[in-house]
Amino acid sequence: MCRSGAGGAGSAHFRRAKGLPKGGPDGGDGGRGGHIVLRGNSQLWTLIHLKYRKHVIASPGDGGQAENCTGRYGEDVILDVPIGTVAKDAETGKVMLEITEEGQEEILLPGGRGGLGNQHFKSSTNQAPRYAQPGEPGIDQWIVLELKLLADVGLVGFPNAGKSTLLSKVSAAKPEIADYPFTTLVPNLGVVQYRDYKSFVMADIPGLIEGAAEGKGLGTRFLRHIERNSILLFVISADTTDINKDYQVLLGELEKYNPELLDKKRLLAISKADLLDDELKKEIRKELPAQLPSLFISSYHGEGLQELKDLIWSTLNER
Repeated sequence: MCRSGAGGAGSAHFRRAKGLPKGGPDGGDGGRGGHIVLRGNSQLWTLIHLKYRKHVIASPGDGGQAENCTGRYGEDVILDVPIGTVAKDAETGKVMLEITEEGQEEILLPGGRGGLGNQHFKSSTNQAPRYAQPGEPGIDQWIVLELKLLADVGLVGFPNAGKSTLLSKVSAAKPEIADYPFTTLVPNLGVVQYRDYKSFVMADIPGLIEGAAEGKGLGTRFLRHIERNSILLFVISADTTDINKDYQVLLGELEKYNPELLDKKRLLAISKADLLDDELKKEIRKELPAQLPSLFISSYHGEGLQELKDLIWSTLNER
């Protein structure tokens, strides 16, 4: 639950001084209440630091003072979050804001405005107003923070296609690996070291199935993570009956979820290539889309992994 600070009340003060027993109104305005602010921090990768912070409350503004002095503003509460964080209204699910850049600051809940002092209400017919505005209340709201992965390369494929094994071989990430579907229940990130101390980030996204866009399997729960990757690397196992058909099914699920995903650069890696001989590879390559860069890899034997990293790096740096 988040609560921004209430605004301070305006002052209904009158100036009093020696020789000036009936001075005019000089009540100052109330101070603004504290904002709740989200700030992008590229050093953070998760929202775990906010897991046990159930209540975020900003301080109220102070009331106005004599001599037209404005009350002190309430202190803002700034929450550092990873880049790719989305804030939603817990009741309606409406997206309120999204953090996409380092240092980006967005007001999640604004503090209440301070009330006007009585100096604002004097006129030719009312030269001694004895009233001032109260401050606006703060905003109480339940907020849900979601983190969309932000990676250079997102692995897209069916369960048990070899995505987690690939990530474990090319990076220091240690995803859970087993021979049953949906081993990966949460996205995993790995930093892939490249030549000359360069690197890029790869995300292992839980496997999709046909109908995922309608919520089947892990469905849209993880489809949203695919939106935040520069390149989509489709990983399809060599032991499937029709590689091109599987690719089209995956592509169709992405299109149903968000047609803009098809604008992203795509690569294809056919995993478990150690199951194929050279003749089978030639036959398979004939059936693949001509404009789709593709190669055969075997994470277990290390076949094609350096070539895959070269292809990814050149694609990332295309103008």
